[in-house]
Amino acid sequence: MKAGRRQFLLAAGLLPLVRPLRAAGERVVIVGGGWGGLSAASHLRRLAPELEVTLVDRQPAFTSFALSNRWLVDQGAGNIERHDYTALAARWGYHFVQASVDSIDRAQRTVSTPSGRQPYDWLVLAPGIRENYAAWQVNDPQAVAELRQRHSGAMLNAADLPALKKRLAGFKGGDLLMTIPPAPYRCPPAPYERAMLIAWWLKTQKIPGKLVIIDPNPLMPAFKSILLERFKAQITYLDHARVRQIDLARKTVMTDVDDIRFDEALLSPPQEAADLLWPAGLIRRDDAGKATGWADQGGVNFRSVADERVFIIGDAAGLASPLFGHYPKTGHVANRMGAIVARQIAASATGKMHPLLLPESVCHVVSSVEPLEYTRIETSYRQRGDGFLMQQVKQVREPNPAGEDSAWAEAMYRDFLRP
Repeated sequence: MKAGRRQFLLAAGLLPLVRPLRAAGERVVIVGGGWGGLSAASHLRRLAPELEVTLVDRQPAFTSFALSNRWLVDQGAGNIERHDYTALAARWGYHFVQASVDSIDRAQRTVSTPSGRQPYDWLVLAPGIRENYAAWQVNDPQAVAELRQRHSGAMLNAADLPALKKRLAGFKGGDLLMTIPPAPYRCPPAPYERAMLIAWWLKTQKIPGKLVIIDPNPLMPAFKSILLERFKAQITYLDHARVRQIDLARKTVMTDVDDIRFDEALLSPPQEAADLLWPAGLIRRDDAGKATGWADQGGVNFRSVADERVFIIGDAAGLASPLFGHYPKTGHVANRMGAIVARQIAASATGKMHPLLLPESVCHVVSSVEPLEYTRIETSYRQRGDGFLMQQVKQVREPNPAGEDSAWAEAMYRDFLRP
């Protein structure tokens, strides 16, 4: 086989990674127990049960709420999915270590935790995101903690959602400020769906308040008419506006358009890859040498450019293709990434080939409450002949929804939670 052909197949995950076939005793460490990490762990148990798989997460349980926006304004039932990691590990047959990861030693192939070192042959990093309050000139950890406690937009952790719902329930009027992070950010349609639902809630509950939206991005087309026309009495929408600074004492944000005071706020600052990746040298830099904020990994195989033994998946992943930029940072994409990486590791360990998978994403978003209407956003990918990835986004109107979103969520959870 020619070297160029072999390198292309290796990059696509169609050949075993360079290692003698000796699966017994080989160790896979997965850092981060979200949709991507749990998917990688469960698929590895299916494909290569002889591998030793260890999941590391600082939390004792997985927490997720795929359909939370309606629940926030009492439109639609739903429960936060919470599953004990120890029970999940026993159910699927992998190990679980509850610990934070202090550092990664790529030369020695170990991750360090307060309880000791975890050696690995393959490392899958699914650490998620961090919120960059420094972009708003907030650098003091205590000030950041106060902002998150009092005005979090609950985009970092599903465990923050009950507190957000309580704050909304206590809002009796005034200016309710909502900031949307600059793209890319976690779950692209979610802020617009939330804004529409909050505007509907203000109107139907006759709350004398206004939702003020600061959005540095172009408004998502599926929500343009309903936000700017149907709820124009409830919404002040500032597009292509960026928060520059925040004064919590005065309850004021300074933007490049104007200073805006608020009575209550859902603050979501710019997002970046989680802290763990930065000192490990796994963040992509642009042509000028400046950190992009996101990981540097392959767009098809998700291997770190710096280390072929390290895979980076989920919301922390960086540029996928110069043709469209990043994959949407959704749970569906993270789940598919975990399955793709598991196939590559299993192929290396067992020598058994698996068909190439590419990510995909499906989102069911509420685009109208009265009448009830959903929009299904489907994102798919294919490779051109030169290997570059192309993205196709399709939006389908669902005027008579019949629980498609709940069925989708249950199918996704079944893949990595319920064997």
